[in-house]
Parts: sequence; C-alpha cells; structure tokens
Amino acid sequence: MTRSVTPARAAVALALALLAVAVTASALGVRSAPSVTASSGDEILVAGASDLQFAFEELGEAFTEATGDDVTFTFGSSGQLATQIVNGAPFHLFASANVGFVDEVIASGEGVASTKQTYAFGRIVVWSPKKRYGSLEALLDPKIRFIAIANPEHAPYGVAAQQALEDAGIYERVKSKLVYGENIADTLRLVKSGNADVGIVALSLAIVSGGRFWEIPPSRYEPLEQALVVTSTGQRGVVAQRFASFVMSEAGRRVMRRYGFFLPGERRGT
Repeated sequence: MTRSVTPARAAVALALALLAVAVTASALGVRSAPSVTASSGDEILVAGASDLQFAFEELGEAFTEATGDDVTFTFGSSGQLATQIVNGAPFHLFASANVGFVDEVIASGEGVASTKQTYAFGRIVVWSPKKRYGSLEALLDPKIRFIAIANPEHAPYGVAAQQALEDAGIYERVKSKLVYGENIADTLRLVKSGNADVGIVALSLAIVSGGRFWEIPPSRYEPLEQALVVTSTGQRGVVAQRFASFVMSEAGRRVMRRYGFFLPGERRGT
C-alpha cells in the first residue's frame, strides 16, 4: 500500500502537535513535557476499535519513525475494550468507535477526562466479495441467506447497522438472516469466509478489502462519533497524548480521510 505520510512530513506535523502536549503534561502527572525533538524510546499500548486497524497501523509507523516511541495496538469491539480498561487492563490510550464508551472509561476513573477528543466519524457500507448491492432493500433478495453485522450489544458499528435496517423498514424482515461478528473486522471475515453472503461493515475496512460495496447514507443511522482518551498518567501518558495529538494533526487527518472517515468540522453527508 502506498504511504502518503512520509517520515519527514510526519515529523513536522508531530513537532507542532507536541507543542500542545506541554499544556496537558502537568495534568498527566509529569512536571514538564519532553522537548519536541526528544525521543524517549517508550512503548505505549493502544486499545483501538476494529475499524481503525489499517489507518492506525499506518499512523503508528509514522509516529515511531518521527519519535522513536513504539506503539502496540490491540483492536477489538469498543464495548469489550472499554470493559477491559475499566477492569484494569494496562492500556495507555483508548480509541473507541463510540464516544459513549470513552465516557464510561472516564466515569470509572480510568481515563484522563482532559484528554478526551472526537477524532473521526465512521461510515458504514453494504459489502460483498463480488456483487454490489445498491440499496438496503436489496438485502431482501431471497438468494441472500445470511447478512453479517457486528454485535450491537458491544460494537457501535453493529448498532449503526441495525439502525439503518430499521430506518429502511426492513429490519424485521431480515432479522432471521442476521449473523453477528464480535467486532466489525470479525464481521468482514464472516463474509470473506463464506459464512455470510453480504455484510454491513466499516468503510475503512471495505476500502482495503477488495470486493464491492455501497455506502449507506449517514442519515439512516446516528452519527458514529469516534473519540479517544488517554488512560495512563506519567511518562507513558505523555507519549500517549503525543500519539493522540498526531492523530489529530493535519498529517493524521489526511490518513484518516483516506480511509474513509469523516473528520471533526467536516460535513458528514446525507
């Protein structure tokens, strides 16, 4: 895959982002923020929603090139990751597919409230390996035996999928066809493996997965407001805030936009 964020470009954007970290360093338990050119060589653990896998892995590579700090990702459903963090999982940053789970982490005392930021809005599509379905109503086709969506109990993209089906007035008619992935990446795998004929998945994953897809109008589901929060104090907290600032930087926004996310301040579409 072509990388559009070069180390040099990333370094410039990161230097600007690190200036903002100085403001939050004291709140994270560090007397002064590291200089914008220094590399602490730390490693941070980031819990990220599954829709972020490809975008965040690219951002992580650029961040490490620019700072020397390593980023290790664990991707999963936002609800399950939030539960792990509340129960003491040693992550340093939580990037959720739904702002509500970030609020739960903050309410539990495991998130630094001052670092909460909305970084993107997700988009959903109808995806299949070979055939393009140009409407939700097309899912009524009797040839479609199984439709994969993420589990709405803990996956925000599953909630959005169900909302879209309900808005289209077909949820009750296709409910018996639904099969559930543990997260949105698992949902895509269900279709790729042939265990479902079609799936409602994140645009960010569909873009890199081949196949055919049709975007569901954002007006059919509540906004997938994706937020992040630092979940550690001290030096690792500062590095986590550096990465968060990099995600929010112009270089980071270019990467997120390329993977199909709407960004804060941009129109979501209709």
